[in-house]
Amino acid sequence: MTATSAAAPPLSPWVLSAFWCGSAFQWLVLLLILMPANIVQFVGEAQKGTYLGTLTAIGAVMALVLPPLVGARSDRSGRRLPYLRLGVGINLAGLAVMALAVTLLGGLSGFWVYVLGFLLVQFGNNYATAPYSALIPQLVPPAQRGRYSGVMAMLQAGGQLLGAVVALVVTFLALPQAVAFVLVAVALVVPAVVTMRGVHETPPTPQERRDMAAAPTLSLRQLFAHQPFLWVFVTRLLFALGQYSVQPFLQYYAADVLGQRNAGTATSIMLACIIVGSIGSAFLGGRLSDRLGRKPVIYVAGGTMAAAALLLLIAPNFAVALVLALLFGLGFGAFTSVDWALGSDAMPSRSSYARDMGVWHVAFTAPQLSSAPQGALLDWGNARGGNLGYTLVFGIAALFFLLGVILVRRVPEQAHAPATQT
Repeated sequence: MTATSAAAPPLSPWVLSAFWCGSAFQWLVLLLILMPANIVQFVGEAQKGTYLGTLTAIGAVMALVLPPLVGARSDRSGRRLPYLRLGVGINLAGLAVMALAVTLLGGLSGFWVYVLGFLLVQFGNNYATAPYSALIPQLVPPAQRGRYSGVMAMLQAGGQLLGAVVALVVTFLALPQAVAFVLVAVALVVPAVVTMRGVHETPPTPQERRDMAAAPTLSLRQLFAHQPFLWVFVTRLLFALGQYSVQPFLQYYAADVLGQRNAGTATSIMLACIIVGSIGSAFLGGRLSDRLGRKPVIYVAGGTMAAAALLLLIAPNFAVALVLALLFGLGFGAFTSVDWALGSDAMPSRSSYARDMGVWHVAFTAPQLSSAPQGALLDWGNARGGNLGYTLVFGIAALFFLLGVILVRRVPEQAHAPATQT
């Protein structure tokens, strides 16, 4: 193994997970603030849900295919950080293309240039995060993974909160959209540098390469036959389906259901409430999962998220919606803090951490493909009046959360330790 091996001195969880902060900042600002507004600019109001869902789904295809492939290559090379460096560079190039399409182009021609930029962002980010995802199971003992996962969840929530604040400032000051893209780039690079400088990695020796090549690696069929991995994958898939049933359309909900004239600002405030709740529960959830087990925390978190999604449908005003957003955040933060620990526990072999984490990550990215039919369903329902589209997509989200809570019971308790240590 390299210097980033299980025998290496423990790293600070804040350094190890710093890049997740920048990545979370980027995805919050892009998916929930910039992209919904940019799509309306390109195609208008009537087809905003369809085009936004299609764009999200196109990006999801990249996120679906790339992580397992890059992860497997990282496992063979024994390296993680070179992939992080190159991936961040490609990500930055994609942000530049998206900014160019918004500021200099328009209409459908501008939209397709925007799509190209978004694909570069997806490629670069997934190229970086697939090997990077292997560092927690590779470096952190099972008994400490809840704490490390909690810190990671806090950093993600902190990045999202910073993103929401920045979006509010950009909107309030009516700054050019190019400024928002520059801020996203800066927020991505700074924590990436913290992680790359803090995690010390050396190339594997020839003997280590031979050992890695000789180590048994499960086929994908064997991987899914491993019960802890299978059920962790399924439950994460369901929670992500719930998230992506609602998340891309939150800005439209603020305008159409809550009647907010400045939907971008209203969305940023709602997101800030969700994130504050997430920060409040993330670290505590991770700590509790190390003591009580992963599943009890997920039961409470998933039930809370489902209840909040349903109650948002009958929120009488924006103030009540903010309280419900805070409630949803409490559940989401607790779930996120345990989610990574549960996934790390379920990895069956040390010889394929990056590939297997890449496969597991598909359970989070593949549900983005549902945004296209959900967007079409939203437009179809709303065309029939009474905000029927929002009732459908929010109700579907609650159903997915509840199914995730029910099926997490199938995750075997012995998932707390890898089955094969090679």
